[in-house]
Amino acid sequence: RVPPAETGGVSMEFRRAESAEFDRVRGFYWALIDLMEGGEFDPGWRKGIYPSDAELRKSLDAGELYVLEDEGAIAAAVIINNEYNPGYEGLPWRVDAPPERVFMLHTLGVAPAMQGRGVAKRVVAECLATAREKGAECVRLDVLGGNEPAEKLYLAMGFYFVEAKTMYYEDTGWTEFRMFEYKL
Repeated sequence: RVPPAETGGVSMEFRRAESAEFDRVRGFYWALIDLMEGGEFDPGWRKGIYPSDAELRKSLDAGELYVLEDEGAIAAAVIINNEYNPGYEGLPWRVDAPPERVFMLHTLGVAPAMQGRGVAKRVVAECLATAREKGAECVRLDVLGGNEPAEKLYLAMGFYFVEAKTMYYEDTGWTEFRMFEYKL
């Protein structure tokens, strides 16, 4: 795990978000979308589409949405579950594991004011630890093509680049994504 001192202080806490925090979590993602839309590394997310209200509620109710808090404010949020795009099927994954032992990271977002402080690294380390505790054999994810900071982060954290793949998502349409895997 990444020491708290590397992420701006000991006050940061990674925890499962509660269902009652829907408005707060949605507000975090919407503010992130407003700040990053049209920027150099726009994640392609759109309010009400991705992450959708239904997906946020479902993830909160299932206990799959986590936040990293810094002095009461959400510094980052992420969803950890076993759901994946059908485009993941048939790829040359290194780990041959049953679906229930493969975890995915979705909608990892870091508040712009917290970027460059090791927050994403801390969140990814916490996600890997959480997946390991839940019995996962690997963690997989996709990164929108051209999102170099995200790619660098995952490679630095020990993820393996699998391949580039064109997949459909409601917010991006048919777009190239870069697929990554981490063996636990």
